Amino acid sequence: MRLPAAVRLSSEREEFLTETQNVSARGVFFYLDRTLAEGTRVDVTMTFPPHITLTDAVRVRFIARVVRVESPLPSARVGVAAVIEEYEFLRSSQTPDYLGEIRKSWKASN
Repeated sequence: MRLPAAVRLSSEREEFLTETQNVSARGVFFYLDRTLAEGTRVDVTMTFPPHITLTDAVRVRFIARVVRVESPLPSARVGVAAVIEEYEFLRSSQTPDYLGEIRKSWKASN
């Protein structure tokens, strides 16, 4: 499932906008422009759209632990697989609109 996401390293305040390549109940796979060490904890925030939830869009934040890091692709992106350890559902007013921000950045780069 490819969905926009914001990833924040537990040790930093900066967030990185990305898109998941795969999400399941137990884990997530995404690409970043930096390498992470296995065992690193990351906070991931994403919105599951209505066609997935079959109701309103649902924002979720979860804490995950990196279990695999793949070599950079030619575009220098690093694949990250992480196991989800905790999660919480968010009200839409608790976090910024990451989907809107990603759409703006995609339009700006085209």
